[in-house]
Amino acid sequence: ALVAQAAAAVEEVAAAGMLGARRTVIEYGSPHGGSWLGLLAAHGLTSSGDDREADLVLDCFGLMHATDQFGALADRVRHLVPGGVLLLQYHSFETIVRRGQWNALRHGHYAYYSTTALTAMLRAQSFAAQTAWTFDLYGGTVLLAACRDSDAPADPDEPLQCLLAEEDRMGIRDPAVVGSLQRVAEGHAAALHDWLAAERSAGRRVLGYGAASRAIALLVRAGVDSSLLPAIVDASPAKQGTRIPGTDVPVVDPSYLRTVRPDSVVLFLADLLGEVRAAFPEVEAGGGRWIDADTLVSRR
Repeated sequence: ALVAQAAAAVEEVAAAGMLGARRTVIEYGSPHGGSWLGLLAAHGLTSSGDDREADLVLDCFGLMHATDQFGALADRVRHLVPGGVLLLQYHSFETIVRRGQWNALRHGHYAYYSTTALTAMLRAQSFAAQTAWTFDLYGGTVLLAACRDSDAPADPDEPLQCLLAEEDRMGIRDPAVVGSLQRVAEGHAAALHDWLAAERSAGRRVLGYGAASRAIALLVRAGVDSSLLPAIVDASPAKQGTRIPGTDVPVVDPSYLRTVRPDSVVLFLADLLGEVRAAFPEVEAGGGRWIDADTLVSRR
């Protein structure tokens, strides 16, 4: 999902005319997804090295890991040549609140950005947001393009204005609105526990898929153990043979799906649905079904 989204993002930026005259790029990486440098090389851009300046500076989910947010953003903009473009990709905080993605919040991330907040952070660096693109990744990911105030048009374009207006409408800066995540967390955990208990009582076999960090918070808060969820399947060899922290639920390799033939598989990463349905057709061929863990709260 990350690879496909990166390819789509680069094509969107290219279609907007932001790559044609640029030759160098600096990329700030993160633990979330691979490099975009290969995709950008196809448009004639080469890496200039971390200590130099570049026509394009890209940060894909990296900024949130910096303890010093002001300093980290200042470091990114200082590497940009006059007339250059800064691209910042982030999991929108508006998405997190609107979709109740409480377990996207975790240690190791020092900030989550609404578009409203990030444009204000850029203004403090004498930068102006120009435009934005939205993608379905994580339920709502934004790629924001910005430049120095001296290079910016008078006003942001319509897509960016629409994002800002929507955040204002929902009250993204209102603590009471953000506080709704607490109620969602409680309801989501109770819904998962109750559904798993009902499936066990009915004699139906349930497995999980995706030993993601956000799954840990949900399973621990829900009080799930191996009597409710015998195992979670994950394609990463590094995770297989371990367990979900705080629980006794083991993480197993995908061959387990073919052996057990579950009635339901709870998917803890909704972005993987298309991929896992194609990879494991035997689940549905055997009468099983894929269940998005995030939708269980609405069934309660």
